[in-house]
Amino acid sequence: MAVLPNCPQCNSEYTYEDGTLLICPECAHEWNPGAESEPGEENKIVKDANGNILADGDTVSVIKDLKVKGTSLVVKIGTKVKNIRLIDGDHDIDCKIEGFGAMKLKSEFVKKI
Repeated sequence: MAVLPNCPQCNSEYTYEDGTLLICPECAHEWNPGAESEPGEENKIVKDANGNILADGDTVSVIKDLKVKGTSLVVKIGTKVKNIRLIDGDHDIDCKIEGFGAMKLKSEFVKKI
């Protein structure tokens, strides 16, 4: 019998195989042992328009006039956005812009300051 790895979530030694997945009976975590990393554990690298790597808390500047969907407002080129937060999805920056409020931006339309 092959020795199965411990659960990566709770470190339980009582894991078992179910097809191609390994399952932990203690915390109900399921994972594919052939995958390089867990889907939630990926450290996605987010880059700005110039190729600089962005991180949580950075300050960026908008490089293009952006129309705000559902309104007639426009985020003007050069608008500074402080204290960004990186998220998963199509719009990978979550932030607050003065005069607009909470907003999500695409990293391809900003540059790091």
